[in-house]
Amino acid sequence: MAASPKRQRASAQSAASADVSLIFDGGSIGNPGKGYGTYVTTGLVGSPDRVRIDFDGRTTSNEAEYMTLIHGLRRILQELERNARDPHDVSLAVLSDSMLVVEQLNGRWKVRHPGLRPLHAEAAELLTRFRSTTVSWHSRLHSVRVLGH
Repeated sequence: MAASPKRQRASAQSAASADVSLIFDGGSIGNPGKGYGTYVTTGLVGSPDRVRIDFDGRTTSNEAEYMTLIHGLRRILQELERNARDPHDVSLAVLSDSMLVVEQLNGRWKVRHPGLRPLHAEAAELLTRFRSTTVSWHSRLHSVRVLGH
């Protein structure tokens, strides 16, 4: 599904105005199968390097999405702490091509799959540690361009 230009602009604007942005993508080879994820951060804790993660065991694509997000959020929080920055003073923009993760974290879709409930709860809790957060969808093309897959 293609995003409207208005929706894409809103995502780009929220990332540009945030203190920190996190772009992530996760998936699995086979579903379930070997899980993986990649993310990049920009802003206060930005790094030009992509972080690639491989997950042990059989993972669904949706689980890998959440696990990648959680890994990225934890790393941002660690970097803020290392730099003596209070996350409650930091705005965060999260961008993903996973409509499921975006809509669930924004409270518009229910978390029905039992395997996603604890991941969703952890991600939601981590997001509350920031002054403000936006979780926005962007096109798969944007993920590929930024993350390389």
